[in-house]
Amino acid sequence: MSAEQTFQNHRRRVPAYLGVLLVLIVNVGWTLSRLWHDVSVGTLINAVVALALVRLALYARGFALRVQDRVIRLEMRLRLRELLPPDLQGRVNEFSMGQLIAMRFASDQELPALAAAVLNDRITEATRIKKMITAWQPDHLRV
Repeated sequence: MSAEQTFQNHRRRVPAYLGVLLVLIVNVGWTLSRLWHDVSVGTLINAVVALALVRLALYARGFALRVQDRVIRLEMRLRLRELLPPDLQGRVNEFSMGQLIAMRFASDQELPALAAAVLNDRITEATRIKKMITAWQPDHLRV
């Protein structure tokens, strides 16, 4: 992965996950088709297992993303308490999860001004916050 990360290329895509999910979805279609043509205990169990595997894949991804968001929230609260001026430190808990996640890409030098703008202007859209960042701090450890 390139060291240069910007707003345009910061989204993480995992082709292997999408490939596995596609295989699981095709398997669901195949097993449901087999169940339609041959209703039996065996084909019913196969269909239930196929559906369960897709659900498991989606849950696994969702759980990983939720943990990542919680870690980002903790990291950002610590960064903000360290970097914000005293008059803004007491407002750290006012940031929503989405605001914190969006601001994580700001450098330490830029973060205090960005945080003040987000709070004072009540900016909630993650895309808008990310576009305000000029000194991008890459995050290559995303899930």
